[in-house]
Amino acid sequence: MFRNIVTTFANCFKIPELKSRILFTVGVLAICRLAALIPIPWLNGAALADYMEKNDRGGVLGLFSMFTGGGMEHCAIGSLGIMPYISATIIIQLLSAVVPSLSKMAREEGGRTKIIQYGRYLTVLLCIGWGAASALGWEHPQSIFSGFTDKLVIWDQHIWLYRILTIIALTSGTMVLMWLGEQITERGIGNGISLIITVNILARLPQAAMGLVDMFSSHSTSGGGSKTINAIMLLALLVIVIAIVIAITQAQRKIPVQYAQRAVGRKVYSGGTSFMPLRVNYPGVMPIIFAGAVLMFPQQILMLLGRSLSIPFLTDLAGYLRQGSPLYLTLYALMILAFSYFWVATQFNEIQIADDLKKNGGYVPGVRPGQATSDYLHNSMSRITLAGAVILCVIAVIPQILYDMMGMPNQVAQFFGGTSMLITVGVLLDTMRQMESHLLTRNYDGFLKKGKLKGRF
Repeated sequence: MFRNIVTTFANCFKIPELKSRILFTVGVLAICRLAALIPIPWLNGAALADYMEKNDRGGVLGLFSMFTGGGMEHCAIGSLGIMPYISATIIIQLLSAVVPSLSKMAREEGGRTKIIQYGRYLTVLLCIGWGAASALGWEHPQSIFSGFTDKLVIWDQHIWLYRILTIIALTSGTMVLMWLGEQITERGIGNGISLIITVNILARLPQAAMGLVDMFSSHSTSGGGSKTINAIMLLALLVIVIAIVIAITQAQRKIPVQYAQRAVGRKVYSGGTSFMPLRVNYPGVMPIIFAGAVLMFPQQILMLLGRSLSIPFLTDLAGYLRQGSPLYLTLYALMILAFSYFWVATQFNEIQIADDLKKNGGYVPGVRPGQATSDYLHNSMSRITLAGAVILCVIAVIPQILYDMMGMPNQVAQFFGGTSMLITVGVLLDTMRQMESHLLTRNYDGFLKKGKLKGRF
């Protein structure tokens, strides 16, 4: 299989169009990485990077640092990464499901272009807000990074100039990354925005590899057998997690759809049989991100109230809600389940799908068109969402257990599941699928000799 994959990649460079797209994508992604490495000149990014290297950070800060490829800890112009654009897109999607005018616009000709434009405007507003919060946070780093004693802001005498220029620099960095991502989607291979996030995640892979080596390296020979066994178990766990993520990403239930013969004017359209794919993991990584963001606030609020009001009960409750505790993991899993159904309820419109099938002369065999088809799709989606959400909970909890309960470094634990693994596997599969389509149209073999890169469940 490895030889087949190498041959397939070599075939990619035999097609001029595909070769130019791949080289363009690689070049633009290299430019995107520079945004996470170029520091803002009036900030002492080296001090924060040294602190983050010595203090392994989990939680939301660690997740945000991973998404930005280390831009946050270097105080770089790409400190916000592409996250404001992703947040704006999610907000617009949720509003489209509840605001009738946006929902109607999405179905009209040219409506998607307007919605994308609204997302860009919202991205600018979010960048300004996040940039202001980052500027104020860098002024008082001790409130965010416990134990940090150095000073980040160099321009104390021009504090308002520092704030304005920081907001402009962070907003400009994110907008440039957004534009580069759109260029990759249009002229490169794969989804540009997703590839930027994936490259930022993979940029931490060398550090994770070094951390993994440090875990099992020792100057003494004692305990060598147990360390070897632990290394083998971790490697087996990694393979199992990757296999599960690939399966949950690809898995779908195929609903058979029969189309009746119909006449439109003088044209007669013959009937046929097709299928409607229902993805098992329809929400993707959204439930994990939502659950982590929601659980970030109660523990901090309870700790602050307990200390300020001198109420031991609130402080103890905040301790029970610390990241990695049994109560935290239980609430984390329950919220992932809840947000999975919430995302499906807002994004999967079974009523509209049933109406579209009825208008086009399609029906599910054994199910009456209209309301009965809508109920059938709702029940089917509810069942497969439960299965997908349970597997998603297992994948999301594995890094938390490895980091908080087993003492594994956070940068290593992130690659054993959770958001990083789901995003990386999903984006790589989508990119390989696009490359395979170029190869197959020119009579080259794809990445797999048997089957295709698509769901088979």
